[in-house]
Amino acid sequence: MPPLGRVDDAPPAFRRAVESLRTPVVRPEVVVEDIPAPQRLAPHAVAMSATVHLNDDDVALGRLIVLYDPDGTREWPGPFRVVAYVSAELEPEISVDPLIGQVAWSWLTESLSERTTGHDALSGTVTRASTEGFGIKADQPTTTELELRASWSPVDEDLSGHMAAWLDLLSSAAGLPPLDVTDISQRRPRQDS
Repeated sequence: MPPLGRVDDAPPAFRRAVESLRTPVVRPEVVVEDIPAPQRLAPHAVAMSATVHLNDDDVALGRLIVLYDPDGTREWPGPFRVVAYVSAELEPEISVDPLIGQVAWSWLTESLSERTTGHDALSGTVTRASTEGFGIKADQPTTTELELRASWSPVDEDLSGHMAAWLDLLSSAAGLPPLDVTDISQRRPRQDS
């Protein structure tokens, strides 16, 4: 994983938080990159993007932004705020499920519960958007995309679990099996001699 932006002039708590983002193991299907952080949301910020590659396709993408306001002038509880975004195309049979929004939100909440020491003021949205082609694009298949946007305030400066929760969310949205589960669909049939 590349360096997560320039933090040399930031307070020690923010530097430690940024360093903790490097701790989680990143799956081989996921590529994480440093991106420019927003300048006006907080005195200190760092941002990254991630793409899930599967069978030569980009099946999901996401962004994670960590904001830090040591003076507490923002409207969130505590000095840190994590902002997460994930987008993935849905299979047609999944996209019509009326509970897909609740399911996607549970991917985040369960991962935050399992991976972090706690968080406050969790909020967000899940959007399902369908794209249909018309005119000369009428022959293109209809696609449905899921977008999850969320933010929360970590209870401490160790953000490794928050990074891991975002990576879990991204993997779930991409349809990747959990790391501790063997994907038998990729196994080759045994050849009898």
